[in-house]
Amino acid sequence: MQILFSLQLLTILLTMLNLVMVEVEPRHVILDAMSRKIQFAEGEYYHLYNRGVDKRIVFENDSDRKRFMLLLYLCNGKTSFRFDRLPAWKDETSLELIKSALGEEIDLPIVAIGAYCLMPNHFHLLVRETTEGGISAFMHRFSTAYTMYFNISRKRDGALFQGRFKAKHATTDTYLRYIFSYIHLNPVKIVEPKWKENGIIDRKKAERYLAEYPYSSYFDYLGISRQFSKLLNRKEFPDYFPNQNTFMLEILDWVNYV
Repeated sequence: MQILFSLQLLTILLTMLNLVMVEVEPRHVILDAMSRKIQFAEGEYYHLYNRGVDKRIVFENDSDRKRFMLLLYLCNGKTSFRFDRLPAWKDETSLELIKSALGEEIDLPIVAIGAYCLMPNHFHLLVRETTEGGISAFMHRFSTAYTMYFNISRKRDGALFQGRFKAKHATTDTYLRYIFSYIHLNPVKIVEPKWKENGIIDRKKAERYLAEYPYSSYFDYLGISRQFSKLLNRKEFPDYFPNQNTFMLEILDWVNYV
């Protein structure tokens, strides 16, 4: 009993110091699968999302957003990643850290990410499960790591996200293609909060804002070269947008449709 307690205490101390990633236990994957109506399956596509508890802001600044984006990459492997291997891990905005983190080779990614978007109080992901149990493990791993970072940096306790992440199974080509547009159009809400209900008042402003918003995969589909492009594995998804023009036409069609 004393040995077990000592091991648990050591794990807690290491976690608080942010030296190691929390190891994903198989029970998290099993419990998640048992309690969901949707059963994740290899090769299938899913829209995943979650928001802050009580709809609180979960991304308060540039460092928060970049930390989250780096975690999407670093947590997507069969084995846990040691953060202390990275230089200046606490400075998420440093070009040295971003280059070093994204230069790491991730062994056997457990999901493929096709699109993502960070909003002030929630996030969206479009993923394909490439390993059995991959989605549950990936979501548990990076959300735990981000919550630990957020809580320690703010000296707070408790849950950051609103319960378990939500998931929608993309079972048709039409819906899967729509999800790409839905995720990438989310930032329009920041400048036009009621655009879905009332339409967009200033379309040029909305288009400019999308073109300048770096916390999604929008830039990557425009063909803009950047380090965070490494988060995506577009080869695991249908080639709906073979070039930036087809992508832009799809986005503008939805903007004009509403």
